Amino acid sequence: MKIKLNYLILILFPAIFVAQDKYQSNLEDLLLGSNTEYRKKWDVKHYDLIIEPDFKNKYIKGSNTIKFQNKGSKIIQIDLKEPMKIDSIFSLKNRVVPFNKQGNFYYLDISVLNNEDNINNELTIYFSGKPIIAKNAPWDGGWIFTKDRSGKDWMSVACEGIGASIWYPCKDYLGDEPDEGMTLTIITDDDLKGIGNGKLIKYWKELNKNYFKWQVINPINNYNIVPYIGEYVNFSDEYKGEKGILELSYWVKPYNLNKAKQQFIQVKKMLEAFEYWFGPYPFYEDGYKLIESPYLGMEHQSAIAYGNRYRNGYLGEDRSGTGIGLKWDFIIIHESGHEWFGNNISNADIADMWIHEAFTTYSETLFIEYYFGKQMANKYIIGQRKNIINDIPIIGTYQIHKKGSQDMYDKGANMIHTIRQIIDNDQLFRDIMRGLNKEYFHQTVTTKQIEDYISRKAGIDFSKIFDQYLRTIKIPELTYYIKDNLLYYKWSNVVQDFSMEINTSIGKIKPSRNWKSKKINVDNKYLYVDENYYVKVVNTNN
Repeated sequence: MKIKLNYLILILFPAIFVAQDKYQSNLEDLLLGSNTEYRKKWDVKHYDLIIEPDFKNKYIKGSNTIKFQNKGSKIIQIDLKEPMKIDSIFSLKNRVVPFNKQGNFYYLDISVLNNEDNINNELTIYFSGKPIIAKNAPWDGGWIFTKDRSGKDWMSVACEGIGASIWYPCKDYLGDEPDEGMTLTIITDDDLKGIGNGKLIKYWKELNKNYFKWQVINPINNYNIVPYIGEYVNFSDEYKGEKGILELSYWVKPYNLNKAKQQFIQVKKMLEAFEYWFGPYPFYEDGYKLIESPYLGMEHQSAIAYGNRYRNGYLGEDRSGTGIGLKWDFIIIHESGHEWFGNNISNADIADMWIHEAFTTYSETLFIEYYFGKQMANKYIIGQRKNIINDIPIIGTYQIHKKGSQDMYDKGANMIHTIRQIIDNDQLFRDIMRGLNKEYFHQTVTTKQIEDYISRKAGIDFSKIFDQYLRTIKIPELTYYIKDNLLYYKWSNVVQDFSMEINTSIGKIKPSRNWKSKKINVDNKYLYVDENYYVKVVNTNN
C-alpha cells in the first residue's frame, strides 16, 4: 500500500497516525527519511545545544536553540525519539511556541513568529528524559553510561544510522546540515570533563558544575555532534598542512596517556597521505581531535571517537587477512578518512551511505600505497573481498531512512579500485579524488552527482558499472573459451548494456554481453585476468 504524504499532512492535527497499526512503522520511516512538507520550507543555520547528563539515573536534560531561515512554513517538523520528550519551546522574543506531538515527531506552529525576522528565526527547545541506551555501541546506537578502569563515570553517545534525534531535538534529515555550524555546552559534575566537536571557546564553573562550551564553525552532520564526558587528560600538537597550521588535540584516559602519545604519532602520517590523495583537511578552522571513547570508534567531525585500545589493526586483527592491516591503527586511519568522505562530502539520503563508506574504506588502501607501495596496497584491497556477502544491493531505499548492504564498505571499495584500473592513470585518479572534495566541499550530495562527476572527469561512461556494483548483487563474470587459436569471450551475469575494459594476459580486451573473438598464440590455453578487477572468471573449456 502506498501512503500519500500530502494526504497525511492534511490530518496532522490532531492525529497523524490514524492509519492502521501495520502501516505506522512505514509512516515513521517516511517521516524520518524524507524531506517532508514540514521540512523542506525551512533551512537550519545553527544549533546551540546544551546538555547535562545524570549518570546515576541514566537521564539527560538540556536545550537546543535552532537558528533557521523560514521559506514559507507555518508548521515545521522537529524530531525527537521516545522516551526523550520536548518540555517547552520559546521563540527569540520569548513567545511560547505551541506544538503537537505525534510519536517521535513534533509539529510546531511557528505562525507566532510572523512578526519576527524570517531570515534569523530562532527557537529554543527544552528537552529531557532517559535516552535509548546502546546495547552494542556504535553499531546499534544510543547513549553509553559506563565506568572507566579507574571507576570514574564515563558517558557518550553514538547515533549514526539511528539518528541524532535519539537524544536531542533537531531536524533529523541528512540533507540539511546547520550551515553556520553549532555550539555544544556540556555540563558536568565533580572533576569530569566534557569534550565536544570543534574548539573549546569557554569554560566556567557555576554552582559546583563545570561548563565546557565547544564551537564548530563549519557545517556538520547531526549524528556527528557528540559529547564525551569523563576523566580526561589532554595533550596537543600541530600539523603543517596544505592550508597552514592545523591544531591537533588528544583527549585520553590518564592511565593511557603514554600509550596515546606513542600511538597517535600515526595522525600526522595519515594527514600527509590523505591530503595528498584527497586535498586539504576540510576543517582547519575547527581543528582535529582524537577522543578516547567507551566504544570502538566513530567519525565524529573534528572529534573522532577512538576506542581501538592503542593497537594496530582492527582491535589487533587485520580485516584483509593479509597482515598488512597490522602496520597501522585502523580506527585512526579509517575514521579520519571520513573527514573527507562523510563529513566534507555527505550523503543527503542514508540510502547513499556508500559515498561515506566505500571511499573511506578505499582510503585505507591509498594510505598503504602512500607509505608501503602499490603492490602491498593491491594485496590489501583484494584481501578485503573475503568480507563481501552480496546479500542485498549497496544502495538502500530512498526517502524511508533505509541504508543498503554492509557491502558498501569492502565491495564499494573494490568497485572504486576496479574503476581506477579502467581509468589506468593514477594522476587522473588522484585529480578526481581531490576534485570531488573541492567540487562538493561542505555539501550534501546524491549518488548521481558522484557518479556523473567521476564519469565526466575520467572521460569514461561508468554508469553501467555503477549500476552493476551498487544496484545489483551480481558480480560480473568474464566467460570465455579457447578453440582453434581463437579466444571467445563475453560478460555474463551483468546488467543490460554492461561493457567494461579489462586487463588480461593477452592485453586489454573489452567484452560485452555478446560473444566476441580474438586470435591468440597457439600456446595460450588459459586467459589470466588482472585480479585488481573485482570480477569472476569462468572458463567453459573446463
